[in-house]
Order: sequence, then structure tokens, then C-alpha cells
Amino acid sequence: MPVRDSGTPGRRDLAMNRKYANEEVDAVIVGAGAAGGVLAKELSESGMRVVVLDAGPMWDPQHDFASDELSMQRLGWEDTRIVDGEDPLTMGHNNSGRGIGGGTTHFTGVFLRFHDADFRARSLDGVAEDWPIGYEDLAPYYDKIEKEIAVSGPKHFPWGNFHGPYPYPERDPLSPNAYMFQKGCEALGIRHTVAPLAILSAPFEDRPPCINRGFCNQGCMPNAKFSTLIVHIPKAVRAGAEVLPDCMVTQVLTGKDGRVTGVTFAHQGREYTQKARIVILSAYVVETPRLLLNSATPRHPDGLANSSGWVGRSFMTHSSYDVYAKFPEEVRLYKGTPVLATTQDFYETMPESGFVRGYTLHAHGARPLAFVKGIANSQSGFMWGPQLRQTAIDYNFYGRVTMVGEVLPHPDNRITLSDEKDDLGLPRAKVTFSYGENDRRLIRHAVGKMSDILEAAGGKTEFVIPDTAHLMGGCRMGDDPRQSVVNSYGQTHDIPNLFICDASIFVTSGAGNPTNTVMALAARTADYIREQAGQLSL
Repeated sequence: MPVRDSGTPGRRDLAMNRKYANEEVDAVIVGAGAAGGVLAKELSESGMRVVVLDAGPMWDPQHDFASDELSMQRLGWEDTRIVDGEDPLTMGHNNSGRGIGGGTTHFTGVFLRFHDADFRARSLDGVAEDWPIGYEDLAPYYDKIEKEIAVSGPKHFPWGNFHGPYPYPERDPLSPNAYMFQKGCEALGIRHTVAPLAILSAPFEDRPPCINRGFCNQGCMPNAKFSTLIVHIPKAVRAGAEVLPDCMVTQVLTGKDGRVTGVTFAHQGREYTQKARIVILSAYVVETPRLLLNSATPRHPDGLANSSGWVGRSFMTHSSYDVYAKFPEEVRLYKGTPVLATTQDFYETMPESGFVRGYTLHAHGARPLAFVKGIANSQSGFMWGPQLRQTAIDYNFYGRVTMVGEVLPHPDNRITLSDEKDDLGLPRAKVTFSYGENDRRLIRHAVGKMSDILEAAGGKTEFVIPDTAHLMGGCRMGDDPRQSVVNSYGQTHDIPNLFICDASIFVTSGAGNPTNTVMALAARTADYIREQAGQLSL
């Protein structure tokens, strides 16, 4: 059972009661989210001595999670980040996690695979770059991860390379918002399915099936929804891994030969060092480049693994606009798992659309506070006072559709270091982002389709909410060390015993939720590290 948050009275100082405090371990993993959890389990079960460090607490779902939108914002990374660009991002709960489990503690559980086309943007559409791997390289790892966590999904999935069946049957019953979405799609001849979800439809291991409480984004108290907190991290600990929460890694250390030797981390006001033969950064899209840049040395003046100059560059988000429509009958957006129906009919480049690449559409529920926050800042202008109050009173009559739209990479969208320092004296991350013209055309098309679906189902479109979700890129993979940071296994070109394994190594963003791909890449990297362990530690 996980121990409770660091604020719990009487909690022992984990950094002072160490298993590997004075040893050089085989691997230290920075970050215990989707990728870090998989790596910890796989490497420790193979007999490697592993230490996992995470800046946030060790959560106990039964004590630390609550069916409360406001209090559970703490599951996101709330430290200040400087934002910039023509379309500055809103940082925090919507695109990053904090604590053991990372973003998997508060994601919706949507578990899609990338399509073959996602790996071949340059070849197919003349934009971005191709990945150095293809769908076939990840297919066995998609299979492994989905089976390992018992993904529930439809008997037949009509898009992409994988058509089912999933390990567990699709969720049933659905939410009223999902049924509304299906009705609108059918009226327009748009194919739809129940969404593949990392949420149980039947008992699995020691976890119960979902009962449609609907608080997936606030942390799942019953543990029906997957997270690495409750699946991979406990298995890693049982296999011998040491997992240290509340430990902010401040620098990756290097030796005279330029190879990494471990990390320094801060815990309760003190600094510690963990020596390791291999260092793996799984700190996510903002913190991974930030840590590399903050670890600059005379031998690596521009930051570690940055001889190409690509650390922090070409990071991406997904465009995630929401469309709300009002219905004559109650929809009740709070009912059920947030995403229970989806379509990928618009996933890949559509001739005559005026843009390349595509998007996924989800029937997406909303809690009351998220609903009010969204409509208060819709495209039609800021709303407040009596009008906002009356709209909020009518909350039960609104339906919602959201998009996951591909955003093309651009070198000027980047993570850099600001002049402002945090409490540890480290430069804060500066996140600069602007949409490109293709991105804007894609968004307009998706917003039109979302409105069509809602109105075909009997609603009247009232609000379009600009939003983003999911971060990717910034340390992209590639075969050319001059144009990329890591190879296809996440091994940095510059330093052979330094790995990066999280969404920052994505080359393109795809048009579907990325968690499945992050975890599949982590499983593949773990296999590679096991095979190369002897050479990596030379």
C-alpha cells in the first residue's frame, strides 16, 4: 500500500532511510509517470538495481484522492512556468502530473494506439519528419501494455492498424453524453465506437471494475482506472526497486569522460547524490529539457545531450477545443466516465480539406467547475455575472464534444530557461508556443464537425472553448545526431549511458491520446537497456 502524502504527520524521511544511498545502482529513473513506471517495473524485474526519484508525493488513492475538482488540482504540476508565444499555453493539471504515477493519476484513461501514418508525416504529407521507427516496431509493445493493464475496448475498432479485440470488453452502459454523441454521428453517417480505455470493465488482479463515478480526472479512489501508481510502481518495489517521492532532481552529473555518473536531488531542504551506471529521464516534456539545460558543464556548455541544439525545440501540444451545445432535455455531463465514445473518421489527411493530418473527436463529460471555467472564457468573449450564473444553473442541459488535433512541430515552439529562479535556485522553464496556419485550419474544421454532431443530435451550439492537452516533443528521436537528441530507443546520441524516455522523444504529435504510445516506447526501451546493459555501464 502506498504511503501517504509528505504532509502527513509522522511520515519517515525516506531520503534518510535509504536502500541504495551509498551504492552505485544500475539505473536511476527520474520521474514515475507513464514511462518511468514501466521502466522501473521492467528493469527491476530483470534483476537490475533501480532507484526511482519523483518530485511529488506518494499518493494513497483511498486517503489522498477526493471527488472534488478544486482540491485535486494538486495532482498536476503547479510550480510556476513562464509561458510565451502567440498562443501561450495554460500549464498545470491539464497537461502534466506531479507525484508517483504522474499524469496517469488524473488522465481520462483513453488508450489509443498511433496509426502507421503517424510515423510517416514527411513521406505521406511532406511536413515535419518521419520517425525512425514505424507502427510495426511498437505493435508487440502495444499488445504487451494493453494486456498488462487489461484495456477495455470494442470488439472491432475500425481505424488504424489494430482492429481489436481488446483484452477486456467495452464499457457498458455508456453515459448520456456518449449516447448523444452516437446519435449525432449516426445522423451524419460518421462511424463511432466505444472508446478504448485503461479502465476496467470487469475485475482484474486485485482491482474492481468501474462503477461510473466519473471522477477520473480527480484520481480514481476505487482503483478501477489504471495508473502506474497502483500497477507498475508496486510491482517494481516488490522486485527490489527503491522509489523515493518528494525528491526533486536538480542536476544530472557527468564524469571526466563525459558520461553520466548519477544525479543530485533535493529532499526536505537537503541535497543528496545518487550514483548510477545509467540515468533515464522520464520527467516529461517540460522538466526533461529543463533538467538537461540546467545540467550544463564546460564540456557540455549548451546542456547535456544538446550538441545538435535540438533540446527543447519542436515541442508540441494537441489542440483540444471543446464545443458545448444546449439540449431541450437533460444530458448531465457529470454522469459516467468522461470519455466513452469516439470517432477517428477525420484522423488522417483528407483531400480538399485545406490542411494536412487530422484529429480524433471524443464525447467528453465535464464537471461543473470545468464547465463554468470553460464557458467563462469562450471564443465569444468573457462571461460573468447574471449571464454566467444562469448558464451554470442550466449545466445539466449541455452536451460536449472535444477534439484531439495534431499540431505540427516547429523549432520555435520550445522549452528554454528563464531568468527567474525557483525555490531551489534553479532557472524556471520558459514555454514558448504558437499555432501554425495548418493547425488553425485543422481546428476550424474540427470545430465545425463537432457543432454538426451536436446539432444533429438535437442540440444548439452555444460555446466554443479554446484549449490544449498533452505535451510531446522537445527531445525528439532520429537517426541523424545533427537533427535529433536520441535514437529510437531513447539513448542520447551524445552520451551513451543517458536515456530519455517520455513523450519528449516524439517526432510528431499524432491525432490521438499519447499515453499508450509513451508506455509502449518505454517497454521497448527497457528491452534495449536489458540487452545492452553490459556495454552501457562500461
